[in-house]
Amino acid sequence: MAETAAALRTVAHNVRAARIRAGLTLEELSRRAQVSKGALVGLEKAQGNPNLATLVRLADTLGISVSALMQGSSEGRVRVVSAEAVAPLWNGEQGGEARLMLTTSGPAPVEVWRWRLEPGEEYPSHPHQAGVVETVSVTSGRMTLDVDGTEHTVEAGQTATFDGGTPHTYRGSGTETCHLIMTVHLPPGPAPAS
Repeated sequence: MAETAAALRTVAHNVRAARIRAGLTLEELSRRAQVSKGALVGLEKAQGNPNLATLVRLADTLGISVSALMQGSSEGRVRVVSAEAVAPLWNGEQGGEARLMLTTSGPAPVEVWRWRLEPGEEYPSHPHQAGVVETVSVTSGRMTLDVDGTEHTVEAGQTATFDGGTPHTYRGSGTETCHLIMTVHLPPGPAPAS
């Protein structure tokens, strides 16, 4: 429970700091991200329980990665992250889950996610900001990737890439659990002020 409270405080601090850096009021961020002002006020006070869709909308609106909202200060030059140490940001009704493992630093960060989808289980993703590219690599099982209404089967050993700014859905298909690694390649952010 203490880890959850600490994580929420980190998200609260990072959302507020990013909002202020972007020069946005709570009202303007609420309007642009399509998140209620009450939810934003609560979030900045480290109250509530934001879901993955809310975090994605806030991150996209603020021009940063989801993990930039969730991570504290970096520790050293090498980070090793265990899946068990990262809480799922999405839990499916049939036991699937998505864990944001880490985000690389630099002008064009990359998020690395671990997903598990049970057969028939799906996650419809909110389209990301312009310039986002996603890659999914299936390590076991099979998934159906729906990008802008067109379905693509991706099987173990296969990788697919697509424009993350279009509507897309991940769905477990076949008879066994689908495990995949997803990367989200974010466009370069604004140059730091000097």
